[in-house]
Formats: sequence, C-alpha cells, structure tokens
Amino acid sequence: MDEIKWDEKGLIPVVAQDVHTKDVLMVAYMDKEAFDLTLQTGTAHYYSRSRKKIWLKGESSGHTQKVKSIYVDCDNDTLLLMVEQKVAACHTGFWSCFYRVWDKGWRVVGKKVFDDKKVYGDTA
Repeated sequence: MDEIKWDEKGLIPVVAQDVHTKDVLMVAYMDKEAFDLTLQTGTAHYYSRSRKKIWLKGESSGHTQKVKSIYVDCDNDTLLLMVEQKVAACHTGFWSCFYRVWDKGWRVVGKKVFDDKKVYGDTA
C-alpha cells in the first residue's frame, strides 16, 4: 500500500470493471480505510465524498461487488477493481453507470436490470 499515491484529501479514484463481461461499471473513490476494508472482506468498500463516510457497495441495494483482483496504474494514483457484480452497479437500475452515449444528444444504450421505484442511496 506504500506505493499508492493518495491525493491531498487522502483519496484515490477507483474504476470497477466486471471480471466476466469486462464492462466498466462505475468510478468511485477510496480512502485508506475503504481500501483496508476491501482487502479484509473481499467486497468493495468506497468513500462517499458527498456523505463523507465509508460505504459498502450494495449496502442498501444488495448489489454488492466481490473483488477478484486489484490493479494500480503506472503512476500509482488510480486503482482498477476487477469485480463480480451482483445485479446492477448503477443506483438507477442499469448494469453499468455508463449506460448513455453521446450521439448528437445523450442516448441510452445500457441494459436496465432492475426497475424498482426506490432509488438506492449507495452512490459515490
């Protein structure tokens, strides 16, 4: 962990990618505590910048991420988590948070995997 370059707020950006489909699921942040909890439990924990606290991905939705491997980039300032995603990564019900593409306007291209009226609060 000494190699990791935490920013001035003690955070590092994290990209979560599905280990099976290779889909990029989401981008979030970790602090050292979230990183340690992820290592200890094998389940992704992140730091919510808006709530200013640690959160277990899926703590309110049940849509957890089982971590299979963790990579650090060449500058040691971004992490890549290869995960097994349960149900959906996006709190809006889409498999990935990257479900829209620009095509002379935003167009939905992603797969919605649940359509619950409740919007889950386990966002970054």
